[in-house]
Amino acid sequence: MFIQTEATPNPATLKFIPGRTVLDAGTMEFSSRDAASRSPLAERLFSVPGVTGVFYGSDFVTVTKDDSDWQHLKPAILGAIMEHYMSGAPLLSDGSAASDEAADEADEFFNEADAETVDMIKDLIETRVRPAVANDGGDITFRGFKDGIVYLNMKGSCAGCPSSTATLQHGIQNLLRHFVPEVVEVRPM
Repeated sequence: MFIQTEATPNPATLKFIPGRTVLDAGTMEFSSRDAASRSPLAERLFSVPGVTGVFYGSDFVTVTKDDSDWQHLKPAILGAIMEHYMSGAPLLSDGSAASDEAADEADEFFNEADAETVDMIKDLIETRVRPAVANDGGDITFRGFKDGIVYLNMKGSCAGCPSSTATLQHGIQNLLRHFVPEVVEVRPM
Protein backbone atom coordinates (compact mmCIF):
# COMPACT_ATOMS: atom_id res chain seq x y z
CA MET A 1 0.00 0.00 0.00
CA PHE A 2 1.34 3.42 -1.00
CA ILE A 3 0.06 6.52 0.82
CA GLN A 4 0.75 9.90 -0.74
CA THR A 5 1.05 13.06 1.32
CA GLU A 6 0.34 16.62 0.26
CA ALA A 7 1.00 19.89 2.03
CA THR A 8 -2.02 22.11 2.68
CA PRO A 9 -2.19 25.90 3.08
CA ASN A 10 -2.30 25.25 6.83
CA PRO A 11 1.23 24.39 8.03
CA ALA A 12 -0.23 22.46 11.00
CA THR A 13 -2.12 20.10 8.67
CA LEU A 14 -1.06 17.42 6.18
CA LYS A 15 -3.26 15.58 3.68
CA PHE A 16 -2.77 11.80 3.47
CA ILE A 17 -4.11 10.04 0.36
CA PRO A 18 -4.33 6.25 0.83
CA GLY A 19 -5.26 5.52 -2.81
CA ARG A 20 -8.73 4.23 -1.91
CA THR A 21 -12.09 5.59 -0.84
CA VAL A 22 -12.06 6.90 2.71
CA LEU A 23 -15.65 8.14 3.00
CA ASP A 24 -18.38 7.31 0.48
CA ALA A 25 -20.08 10.71 0.75
CA GLY A 26 -19.64 13.93 2.70
CA THR A 27 -16.97 14.59 5.31
CA MET A 28 -16.28 13.81 8.97
CA GLU A 29 -14.27 15.76 11.50
CA PHE A 30 -12.80 14.61 14.80
CA SER A 31 -11.48 17.46 16.90
CA SER A 32 -10.72 15.48 20.06
CA ARG A 33 -9.73 12.03 21.28
CA ASP A 34 -13.27 11.62 22.71
CA ALA A 35 -14.90 12.38 19.35
CA ALA A 36 -12.53 9.89 17.70
CA SER A 37 -13.91 7.01 19.75
CA ARG A 38 -16.50 6.29 17.04
CA SER A 39 -13.80 5.60 14.43
CA PRO A 40 -11.00 3.02 14.77
CA LEU A 41 -8.81 4.96 12.30
CA ALA A 42 -9.29 8.28 14.11
CA GLU A 43 -8.52 6.54 17.42
CA ARG A 44 -5.26 5.17 15.98
CA LEU A 45 -4.32 8.60 14.70
CA PHE A 46 -5.08 10.32 18.01
CA SER A 47 -2.84 7.78 19.73
CA VAL A 48 0.10 9.39 17.90
CA PRO A 49 1.47 12.04 20.31
CA GLY A 50 1.02 15.49 18.78
CA VAL A 51 -2.12 14.77 16.71
CA THR A 52 -4.89 17.27 17.54
CA GLY A 53 -7.39 16.74 14.71
CA VAL A 54 -8.49 14.23 12.08
CA PHE A 55 -10.68 14.92 9.07
CA TYR A 56 -12.04 12.48 6.45
CA GLY A 57 -12.84 13.43 2.87
CA SER A 58 -13.87 11.18 0.01
CA ASP A 59 -10.35 9.92 -0.74
CA PHE A 60 -8.14 11.54 1.88
CA VAL A 61 -7.43 11.87 5.58
CA THR A 62 -6.26 15.23 6.88
CA VAL A 63 -4.30 15.26 10.13
CA THR A 64 -3.68 18.37 12.23
CA LYS A 65 -0.83 18.55 14.73
CA ASP A 66 0.24 20.67 17.69
CA ASP A 67 3.68 22.31 17.59
CA SER A 68 5.37 18.92 17.05
CA ASP A 69 7.60 18.41 14.02
CA TRP A 70 6.13 16.70 10.92
CA GLN A 71 9.44 14.89 10.47
CA HIS A 72 8.72 12.92 13.65
CA LEU A 73 4.93 12.62 13.27
CA LYS A 74 4.63 11.66 9.61
CA PRO A 75 6.07 8.11 9.86
CA ALA A 76 3.79 7.25 12.81
CA ILE A 77 0.73 8.66 11.02
CA LEU A 78 1.56 6.77 7.82
CA GLY A 79 1.95 3.61 9.91
CA ALA A 80 -1.40 4.13 11.65
CA ILE A 81 -3.23 4.66 8.34
CA MET A 82 -1.55 1.64 6.76
CA GLU A 83 -2.30 -0.60 9.78
CA HIS A 84 -5.94 0.45 9.70
CA TYR A 85 -6.44 -0.37 6.03
CA MET A 86 -4.44 -3.60 6.19
CA SER A 87 -6.49 -4.78 9.20
CA GLY A 88 -9.77 -4.53 7.30
CA ALA A 89 -11.37 -2.66 10.23
CA PRO A 90 -14.39 -0.50 9.39
CA LEU A 91 -13.99 3.27 9.23
CA LEU A 92 -16.63 3.69 11.93
CA SER A 93 -17.08 1.47 14.98
CA ASP A 94 -20.75 0.88 14.22
CA GLY A 95 -19.90 -0.26 10.68
CA SER A 96 -21.75 2.63 9.06
CA ALA A 97 -20.23 5.10 6.64
CA ALA A 98 -22.33 8.09 7.66
CA SER A 99 -20.89 11.58 7.29
CA ASP A 100 -21.42 14.67 9.44
CA GLU A 101 -23.76 16.26 6.88
CA ALA A 102 -27.08 15.31 8.51
CA ALA A 103 -25.94 16.83 11.81
CA ASP A 104 -24.64 19.92 10.00
CA GLU A 105 -27.96 20.47 8.23
CA ALA A 106 -29.91 20.03 11.47
CA ASP A 107 -27.98 22.96 13.00
CA GLU A 108 -28.60 25.39 10.12
CA PHE A 109 -30.38 28.65 10.80
CA PHE A 110 -32.12 31.07 8.44
CA ASN A 111 -35.48 32.74 8.01
CA GLU A 112 -37.89 30.75 5.81
CA ALA A 113 -38.46 33.93 3.78
CA ASP A 114 -34.79 33.64 2.73
CA ALA A 115 -35.08 30.01 1.59
CA GLU A 116 -34.56 30.83 -2.10
CA THR A 117 -31.48 32.96 -1.32
CA VAL A 118 -30.12 30.22 0.95
CA ASP A 119 -30.59 27.64 -1.82
CA MET A 120 -28.50 29.80 -4.17
CA ILE A 121 -25.80 30.26 -1.51
CA LYS A 122 -25.69 26.52 -0.78
CA ASP A 123 -25.50 25.69 -4.50
CA LEU A 124 -22.54 28.06 -5.00
CA ILE A 125 -20.76 26.64 -1.96
CA GLU A 126 -21.40 23.06 -3.13
CA THR A 127 -20.34 23.57 -6.76
CA ARG A 128 -17.65 26.25 -6.58
CA VAL A 129 -16.18 26.37 -3.08
CA ARG A 130 -16.18 22.85 -1.61
CA PRO A 131 -14.34 21.14 -4.51
CA ALA A 132 -11.50 23.69 -4.31
CA VAL A 133 -11.31 23.46 -0.53
CA ALA A 134 -11.29 19.63 -0.66
CA ASN A 135 -8.14 19.86 -2.81
CA ASP A 136 -6.52 21.59 0.15
CA GLY A 137 -7.64 18.89 2.61
CA GLY A 138 -10.61 20.67 4.15
CA ASP A 139 -14.26 21.50 3.85
CA ILE A 140 -16.55 24.49 4.27
CA THR A 141 -20.22 24.01 5.06
CA PHE A 142 -23.16 26.38 5.29
CA ARG A 143 -24.30 27.11 8.85
CA GLY A 144 -26.72 30.00 8.47
CA PHE A 145 -27.87 33.26 6.90
CA LYS A 146 -29.12 36.25 8.86
CA ASP A 147 -29.25 40.00 8.08
CA GLY A 148 -27.19 39.52 4.89
CA ILE A 149 -24.43 37.63 6.71
CA VAL A 150 -23.54 34.09 5.63
CA TYR A 151 -22.11 31.90 8.40
CA LEU A 152 -19.81 29.06 7.35
CA ASN A 153 -18.16 26.21 9.26
CA MET A 154 -14.54 25.52 8.35
CA LYS A 155 -13.24 21.97 8.79
CA GLY A 156 -10.08 19.96 8.26
CA SER A 157 -7.13 22.00 7.03
CA CYS A 158 -9.36 25.10 6.79
CA ALA A 159 -9.97 25.23 10.54
CA GLY A 160 -7.26 27.38 12.05
CA CYS A 161 -5.51 27.98 8.73
CA PRO A 162 -3.65 31.30 8.62
CA SER A 163 -5.03 32.04 5.14
CA SER A 164 -8.63 31.07 5.95
CA THR A 165 -9.68 34.63 6.79
CA ALA A 166 -8.42 35.85 3.42
CA THR A 167 -10.13 32.92 1.67
CA LEU A 168 -13.41 33.75 3.39
CA GLN A 169 -13.33 37.50 2.96
CA HIS A 170 -11.82 37.79 -0.48
CA GLY A 171 -12.61 34.57 -2.26
CA ILE A 172 -15.89 33.23 -0.92
CA GLN A 173 -17.40 36.57 0.10
CA ASN A 174 -16.67 38.09 -3.31
CA LEU A 175 -18.08 35.05 -5.11
CA LEU A 176 -21.30 35.03 -3.08
CA ARG A 177 -21.79 38.82 -3.30
CA HIS A 178 -21.35 38.66 -7.06
CA PHE A 179 -24.03 35.99 -7.58
CA VAL A 180 -26.29 36.71 -4.59
CA PRO A 181 -26.79 40.48 -4.05
CA GLU A 182 -28.46 39.84 -0.66
CA VAL A 183 -25.10 38.71 0.76
CA VAL A 184 -23.30 41.50 2.61
CA GLU A 185 -20.63 39.56 4.49
CA VAL A 186 -19.29 36.04 5.15
CA ARG A 187 -18.18 34.97 8.64
CA PRO A 188 -16.76 31.75 10.12
CA MET A 189 -18.59 29.97 12.96
